[in-house]
Amino acid sequence: MLGLMQDWPLLLHRIIDHAAIYHGTRPVITRSVEGPIVETNYAEIRARALKVAQRLERDGVKLGDRVATLAWNTWRHLECWYGILGTGAVYHTVNPRLFPDQIVWIINHAEDKVMMLDLTFVPLMEKLADKLPTIERYIILTDAAHMPQTTLKNAVAYEDWIAEADGDFAWKQFDENTAAGMCYTSGTTGDPKGVLYSHRSNTLHAFMAALPDSKNLSATDVCLPVVPFFHANGWSLAFSTPMVGASLVLPGAKMDGASIYELLDTYKVSFTAAVPTVWLMLLQDLEKTGAKLPHLKRVVIGGSACPRAMAKTFEEKYDVEVVHAWGMTEMSPLGSLCTMKPEYAALTGDARLDIQQKQGHPPFGVEMKITDDEGKRLAWDGKVFGRLKVRGPAVAKAYFKNKDNILDAEGFFDTGDVATIDQYGYMQVTDRAKDVIKSGGEWISSIDLENLAVGHPKVAEAAVIGIAHPKWDERPLLVIVLKKGETATKDDILGFMQGKVAKWWLPDDVAFVEDIPHTATGKIQKTTLRKQFRDYRLPTVEAAE
Repeated sequence: MLGLMQDWPLLLHRIIDHAAIYHGTRPVITRSVEGPIVETNYAEIRARALKVAQRLERDGVKLGDRVATLAWNTWRHLECWYGILGTGAVYHTVNPRLFPDQIVWIINHAEDKVMMLDLTFVPLMEKLADKLPTIERYIILTDAAHMPQTTLKNAVAYEDWIAEADGDFAWKQFDENTAAGMCYTSGTTGDPKGVLYSHRSNTLHAFMAALPDSKNLSATDVCLPVVPFFHANGWSLAFSTPMVGASLVLPGAKMDGASIYELLDTYKVSFTAAVPTVWLMLLQDLEKTGAKLPHLKRVVIGGSACPRAMAKTFEEKYDVEVVHAWGMTEMSPLGSLCTMKPEYAALTGDARLDIQQKQGHPPFGVEMKITDDEGKRLAWDGKVFGRLKVRGPAVAKAYFKNKDNILDAEGFFDTGDVATIDQYGYMQVTDRAKDVIKSGGEWISSIDLENLAVGHPKVAEAAVIGIAHPKWDERPLLVIVLKKGETATKDDILGFMQGKVAKWWLPDDVAFVEDIPHTATGKIQKTTLRKQFRDYRLPTVEAAE
């Protein structure tokens, strides 16, 4: 027997409908790419998104067509997403931080029909356009006054383009499992892989993201998504924020510490989210200026592990709650958030920071397990670590145009991370499976060593890689970038780490470098570091030989 409830498909354009009807005057504020601050609201966003949908349909965009966006977080980009979705087309966020060859590969693989791009990226696309045969038109996200001369095919200024529509358009209706968005993995190994979200998966994920033990979003919040929309589905903030009717502040192209602080302070932002490198810039700016964060309540830090020192500074110096999050493109992307259950809520100081180093517990909609290499489930004791696998309604079951099976016999996706899970369901990533250092048959977590090293007051950034060793197979090498103007020795760094991890975990050597390579999404690029140090000889090797 089936229930007698209404059939109301979970379509993403219903979110902007809800925001426009019930939170219509809530502000959406943007630092525009052209420079000035632009203020609009959800009712206006929806009205203009309808024009986008109407105009796309007139240009021949149909159900299932891919529309690329190459853009910063702005009100126009948000309008584009909802307009694309309302026609039944698929938004495809292109990451401008990828290498040009990767951008070409991704656009051709997706077979994008139209590209909507910010002024910043016009020169880049002019260089690549002749390699992109599927794109029929380029829509530049600006007005006539700022429209550049360009060789891009059928190029038009966005404001002129939507001015040709009157907005008298009804959103298309289709199955909630229809494709909605596409985002490619960063392709650190092999070609990038296309993850194809559905209306249903993104809507359910937005609910998951807004929950109290997730981002705890409400209509009283002022949200600043520093994480770009092109990074892992924008961490759902383009959906979860209007879903609850929170105000939005969008940073545009300026991501430096001073610019982010200006928005946080001027608009009394209560919630924000980004990768650790962004917060490193903000904290350095605050240290320099002596400014405070009186309005900010919560900061979500994800994309890579949150350094302990960063969490400590935010909470103890600025009274801002840090929520350490974990996820991946294949998970839409949220997998877990480190909010405090009753078992840990009373903890303070170092004991609390110990828990905050974990990536946290999953919201409803994400199931987790850890297994050994043979697929056998491992204990949840917070000590045993194994391969982290996940399943749920917003987890990928396959890659676009790829017939490879990516699920195990129980339907779980192998994340490629190695993790522990404790008795209360808190997960902690100890490494990427390919980055864990295997020394004498035991595993050493590079992430734990990196977090420890970054706690040194003179260290700006740290990375740990395994170096070949004749006796132990691999031993850790610690690669350090010092803060500007600081000096330190190997003994200074190792002395700081002594006694805080098992003695056999301590790096065999420390290398000081000017900078550490990063991927397009801001993660440390271990593959490049390994190439850089492939001929490195550890000082302990001679003793072993």
